[in-house]
Amino acid sequence: MKKALLLIDLQKDFCRGGALEVRNSDEVIETANRAMRIFAKNRNLIIATKDWHPAEHKSFAVNSNTNAGETGMLNGLPQVWWPVHCVENTPGAEFHDRLNRKNISKIVYKGKDKEVDSYSGFFDNGRKNKTDLSAYLVENGIQELYVMGLATDYCVKYTIMDALKLGYKVWLIEDGCKGVNINPDDSLKAVEEMKKNGVLLIKSINLT
Repeated sequence: MKKALLLIDLQKDFCRGGALEVRNSDEVIETANRAMRIFAKNRNLIIATKDWHPAEHKSFAVNSNTNAGETGMLNGLPQVWWPVHCVENTPGAEFHDRLNRKNISKIVYKGKDKEVDSYSGFFDNGRKNKTDLSAYLVENGIQELYVMGLATDYCVKYTIMDALKLGYKVWLIEDGCKGVNINPDDSLKAVEEMKKNGVLLIKSINLT
């Protein structure tokens, strides 16, 4: 079964000092580098997603006259209002400086439509438009995904849930994820939800 490593949003704005810093997120960068060494050695694909928002994205609290961290509705969909982050072609949207990018074979850009948020690497939150991730996986015969990144309770969860619905065998690299945790147990709940839907758990030390 052909497999790929999928790195979710390992971008500066989600790491230490970033606009939407995820607590302890810098710890996952070395985990990602370690995982990439293993996958590259075995000639498996390595794919990375990036949030890539226009400056006028309506999920940004400042653009919707709301407060960051609160929830509401955006074009008929539940929405968490976020601080401005990962604006296309800005330093905050770039990968973390310590991330070893040389073996990344594909970058998937998401969140480009200002009218809808896009947590998943496959679809926007309304599931009306899709990225090129699925086509790339099909083109390369990938059936098994190992997923890690930021953040557990949002983009990692949504990407994994879509991957499972699309029929992939999916592993969550447990020590390669950190959560936003607007509520303290959000990440725990996210992992439980993923498990109920069929995700398998693995630690990076057990990757081969």
